[in-house]
Amino acid sequence: MSDDVTTRADAALERALEETGARDPREFYRERLKELRQHDSAAYATAVSYYKETLLPSIADGGAAPLDAWTEYGRVLAEAVTPGQTVSIDETGRSGPYEGPKGGHLVLHLPDGKGPALLVGLPARLTEPQRATYDVLVAGKLKAK
Repeated sequence: MSDDVTTRADAALERALEETGARDPREFYRERLKELRQHDSAAYATAVSYYKETLLPSIADGGAAPLDAWTEYGRVLAEAVTPGQTVSIDETGRSGPYEGPKGGHLVLHLPDGKGPALLVGLPARLTEPQRATYDVLVAGKLKAK
């Protein structure tokens, strides 16, 4: 992977973040990568390979919408961390199976075992139902503020 591919992919993501007001997903994906590096070197290597060979080139070449491609990468990382089901939470708080990135949806990976849901994708702004879902399933908050 060349520096040019990385530069073009980063620039495309930065433009998408500016245009949509979305939060940069790279910060919470770094946490997933740290988990993988510490606990599963093979899964970590696969995640890094996906990043270099699939994610960045697809964005740099203009074939994928940057935020959608990063959300898909987040799903790949979450599945590598723990088996489970990835779901999409719409603006009303209704969940459904994840069928690819959709604007305005909160995307969570629900582990098969114990543990909090893993954040995969955030909309630019969480609705109240999405915030409540996030607070309970990801942050573990059981009381309203």
